[in-house]
Amino acid sequence: MKLNEKQEKHREAEERETIMIDRRRIQIPGMETQRPRRLYVSLPRDYEASDKRYPVLYMFDGHNVFYDRDATYGKSWGMREYLKRSKREIIVVGIECNPEGNKRLSEYSPWDFSAWDLGLIEGRGRQTMEWITKTLKPGIDTEYRTLPDREHTLIAGSSMGGLMAVYAAVACNEVFSRSAGLSPCLFLNPDKMKDLIRSRKLLQPTRIYMDYGSGETEEKPEDWDQMFRTAIDLSDAGAHVCAQVVPDALHSEAYWEKRIPQFMDYLLG
Repeated sequence: MKLNEKQEKHREAEERETIMIDRRRIQIPGMETQRPRRLYVSLPRDYEASDKRYPVLYMFDGHNVFYDRDATYGKSWGMREYLKRSKREIIVVGIECNPEGNKRLSEYSPWDFSAWDLGLIEGRGRQTMEWITKTLKPGIDTEYRTLPDREHTLIAGSSMGGLMAVYAAVACNEVFSRSAGLSPCLFLNPDKMKDLIRSRKLLQPTRIYMDYGSGETEEKPEDWDQMFRTAIDLSDAGAHVCAQVVPDALHSEAYWEKRIPQFMDYLLG
């Protein structure tokens, strides 16, 4: 399905707004929702006035990226405000998750897992990445003036989306050269992640940012340990890795927002 065949598209320009955001409703074949999910495409401030091409950052949980009114818990990442302040010349694509039941967990896990008294969750992360790389990205590259090569293609997410961002940097390394996984759920099937990383020789450049907040969970030492073990495996596979524990940070968009300048500077620096 081509992007220009989607059900709905409109461009929102608020008063004195300089960041243009295209919004539309989409369905992912095989993973449809009763309510079509939202896709957001943020364009640089000079997009309409220039003929330049731009890097693209793909972000999971797109409904939480730009607008507080769309965010699950009423607070977004504030990515729109960051882009306005920083004047970063980059296209940002936010993809809403499937909100029905446990389908977000399924779509954002590369592997099956059992946790949190939810029973067995079927991991469909590979299918999610197939749609992003084979349908969404070609559509974005056709409709917008992008720099489509891997060096200018980034991906980011938090929590389950953070797990997917790290997974994408390895499993789809020919597409994504830079990845940010904030508070990534690396404790889900860590052996699968280790085996995946150790089976790959990553292309150059590959830059991967990971972090946890020190106030996120009571089990934080184990989570931190898994992050640093994963960072070592990624480094051995050829990636340039930044992994850190952020003092006092909690597991929420308000804290991930504060780390946007850090991971963007690292990925694009």
